Amino acid sequence: MSTISRRSFLNATAAVAAYTVAPRLEAEQLRLPIGLQLYSVRNQLPKDFDGTLAQLRSAGYSVVEAAGYFDRSAADFRRAMDAAGLRCLSTHHPLNVLETQLDHWLDYGHKLGIEYVVCSSSAGMHRDPSAKGAQTLDDWHWIANELNRIGEKVKSAGMTFGLHNHVPEFAVIDGVLVYDELLRLTDPKLVVFEMDCGWVYASGRNPVDYLSKTPERFPLMHVKDMTPGAGGQMHSTEMGRGRINYVPILRAATGLKQYFIEQEEFDIDPMQGLRIDAEYMRNLRL
Repeated sequence: MSTISRRSFLNATAAVAAYTVAPRLEAEQLRLPIGLQLYSVRNQLPKDFDGTLAQLRSAGYSVVEAAGYFDRSAADFRRAMDAAGLRCLSTHHPLNVLETQLDHWLDYGHKLGIEYVVCSSSAGMHRDPSAKGAQTLDDWHWIANELNRIGEKVKSAGMTFGLHNHVPEFAVIDGVLVYDELLRLTDPKLVVFEMDCGWVYASGRNPVDYLSKTPERFPLMHVKDMTPGAGGQMHSTEMGRGRINYVPILRAATGLKQYFIEQEEFDIDPMQGLRIDAEYMRNLRL
């Protein structure tokens, strides 16, 4: 092999190696701020709003997602966030509230600097308000249309609309998986999805299956760990102490803009639990 051709070969080999290795090295640490869904501290905030926010910042959180505003004006809520060094990026409202109070909460969100308005739950909603019992596939089709309609208004207001899941979205009705229908029938330009990986896991599904197909539809994510309790029912626990392996999930989430830790149940001091959660995400290597 000549010197020139050998040098060319070595240079080409080095370039291929760099191309192959660099993304892997870049992905070793999750380069996003540590976020928290404030539902995790729903019991603490009414007792000591400012003090709880300060403790969250001290624990390592810098971005939060609201789940109620505790009778505070947007100006007061934002002042408290600023004082604690937190940024409220996203907010949750159930579908029935979005249907009746959307303009009010869009105005509130503007004053707070919200970027994402997320439908926290649509479970139990029916096309016919007088209907009772389990939701039908027709109900979910109506919900998809409502999500598109609301998403258009949210987009016009300069924010992004999303849908958060629990377990009902993974029901199979008449041979159709509801979550698949919601993805199919909602307009990607109007509705994004906030995958709650804990509840996807609890439903018996794998988050990677969705994230790997259309990662761009999942800019937001709830990370929570789950562990089985009595009777096999899944319960929320500290990150790293349950059953969910977040390495493949976060590797597949290439469209992720922000995640929010959410722990719904505690058997230790909640702030201690949230510190464990933050430390887990801080040290996670992909």
